[in-house]
Amino acid sequence: MRTIEKKKEMLSEINIIPLVDVMLVLLIIFMITAPMMHYGMKIDVPKVTTKPLSHVEEPQILYITKNYEIFLNEKKIGLSQLKPALNLLFSNRVEKELFIKADKDVSYGFVVRCLGIIREAGIDKINIVTRPEEE
Repeated sequence: MRTIEKKKEMLSEINIIPLVDVMLVLLIIFMITAPMMHYGMKIDVPKVTTKPLSHVEEPQILYITKNYEIFLNEKKIGLSQLKPALNLLFSNRVEKELFIKADKDVSYGFVVRCLGIIREAGIDKINIVTRPEEE
């Protein structure tokens, strides 16, 4: 009588199904959370009853905080540096459009002073960012 010995062979293939499952779950999580991750300066803009503007590619934003600090695309600059910074930023652009996000507690005079400097820099379109009243 012969005994048949079965050799247990090791499986040398990688099981990729769990890897694919994990990757799909991660992809779904990132697809859901990515639109919510919008970074920027925390500015409390005033409320108005106008309709929002259509989407603009690569908006250039000037932030004015309640402490009267000026940020151009999140880079802090002084009021005296505003015109040279704008000239440099818009030197290679055909359409000169700037969005202003000023805190509601900033004085009207300071915002108008900034608007004058922006006009001197040759910016054609100036948009003041607000939020709807129902928020």
